[in-house]
Amino acid sequence: MATIKFNVIAEARGSINGTTYARNRAGAYARNRSVPVNPGSPRQDVVRAAVGTLAARWRDTLTNGQREAWDVYALDTPRPNKVGDPINVGGLGMYVRGNVPRIQAGLDIVDDGPLLPGVPEVGLVSISSNAGGAFTVSYDDTLPWADQDEGALLIYLSANKSPALNFFKGPYRFAGLVAGDGTTPPTTPATITWPFGNAPTAGNQIFLRAVVVDESARLSNDSNDAYIAS
Repeated sequence: MATIKFNVIAEARGSINGTTYARNRAGAYARNRSVPVNPGSPRQDVVRAAVGTLAARWRDTLTNGQREAWDVYALDTPRPNKVGDPINVGGLGMYVRGNVPRIQAGLDIVDDGPLLPGVPEVGLVSISSNAGGAFTVSYDDTLPWADQDEGALLIYLSANKSPALNFFKGPYRFAGLVAGDGTTPPTTPATITWPFGNAPTAGNQIFLRAVVVDESARLSNDSNDAYIAS
């Protein structure tokens, strides 16, 4: 009798009966499921509060027409899941995705669904030359967000990391924004202050994550860079 082997774990994701299935660059793996610890930091609490505010606002404040517009935007703008397959995250998912960073950056909440599908362009964003914890951040100032009063480039930075680290997915801390302006658009570069109590350590690596949020609360993909502090 022939034996047939199925590689079930190769595409499995998530947890079943105490076992978590996942994949990294080395391939698929399984491990015992761990219960996450909630550190409850003030910054995490801000994000959680923003999500709660937006969920309640979606339910109690937005009109049916506004919710339908977000649903249409989500349908026309699929997002990649953990394995890169495009999925519809729903109108509420897109409403939260675009507005949480706006709340974090002190921008106004946008309730009307975007009229244009897709995500805004962020371009190449690079970090260099720190002095006393202030970094020079260069960006493409010709993109549409720069000419929008409610558009912005949001900058997130990492803590000190080993210079041997080749890949970093977080956590990042919000460090500042470059605000768009319909009258006098910003010009590159910008000075962004490192958002940690201690100074960057010379020889360590600082990672950057940048996103654009435009006037309609469309959120871009990430632009990433790294810099060896001096």
